[in-house]
Amino acid sequence: MASFSTCDSKTIFFFFGLTAACLSLCSVGSVAELQRFQHPPKADGSLSFLVVGDWGRRGLYNQSQVALQMGLIGEKADIDFVISTGDNFYEDGLTGVDDPAFNESFSNIYTAPSLNKQWYNVLGNHDYRGDAEAQLSPVLRKIDSRWLCLRSFIVNAEIVDFFFVDTTPFVDDYFTNPKNHTYDWRGVTPREDYLSNLLKDVDSALKDSSAKWKIVVGHHTIKSAGHHGVTQELVTQLLPILKANNIDFYVNGHDHCLEHISDTHSEINFFTSGGGSKAWRGDIKQWSPEELKLYYDGQGFMSIQMTKASADIAFYDVFGNVLHKWSLSKYLRSATDRTFSYA
Repeated sequence: MASFSTCDSKTIFFFFGLTAACLSLCSVGSVAELQRFQHPPKADGSLSFLVVGDWGRRGLYNQSQVALQMGLIGEKADIDFVISTGDNFYEDGLTGVDDPAFNESFSNIYTAPSLNKQWYNVLGNHDYRGDAEAQLSPVLRKIDSRWLCLRSFIVNAEIVDFFFVDTTPFVDDYFTNPKNHTYDWRGVTPREDYLSNLLKDVDSALKDSSAKWKIVVGHHTIKSAGHHGVTQELVTQLLPILKANNIDFYVNGHDHCLEHISDTHSEINFFTSGGGSKAWRGDIKQWSPEELKLYYDGQGFMSIQMTKASADIAFYDVFGNVLHKWSLSKYLRSATDRTFSYA
């Protein structure tokens, strides 16, 4: 078992080396377990982290201002890590591991001491328009040790398991109607096999999880009142698995806004954190007021603080103002007898 030390001296144990992880995930010929990483909670059993998406614009479109507020909130919350929901580098991903955009959009932007923690990243559709495998390369980790990006993987944090899912290959339009874009599908084709294996792996991992909380992270929306709206391919293929395995939260980016949507047909809450830089003002679709708890068409990010018994969610704008707070309390019962209270 290989191990790496994060910037805040917490040790993350890798079940396999990072290089082996990349090679394994690029192979779709056989079903293999998703790579797992351990990130222990604090000594008191709590966990705190930030979520940001759709950010990589060399500091433009208020990316630097969002990063500043993330640093301030991250310090107050004593965060353990940061999650990126994808579209890490605009407009067309990275050109390779030596692309200066990596430093210009990541290392030189998120400089606050509180953000000098592990970053767990997924790929977005814009990342696939460049050299997608560059973002998966261990070379980037040597440049900035905070960086960890794989197609799909799991982070075990004792009280919660995180399941990071590569959602871009699900979207039909990227294959049938790519317009003027060129996508890097190395490691994904044959697509049917890739998606079939991924869905099996996610379902199996969710079934095996004994954590009190289950959070799934992907780039694309499942429920959204934003510009892109609902991703029908995920509704059809991924959502049934998430419902069957009683996950708690699905967290995504893709729509350049901040959202909280509940589900009247399940206990899943859907959070969009795609306000890391450029936002789309006034671009909102009709949605049931019963489900739509927050829609904010500006820049910002979200924080989540968790214990075994509760989760506290907050959304912040580019000035650090709180837009929305929401708490979920889970009594310490088995997964088959869960009781929730909402505030």
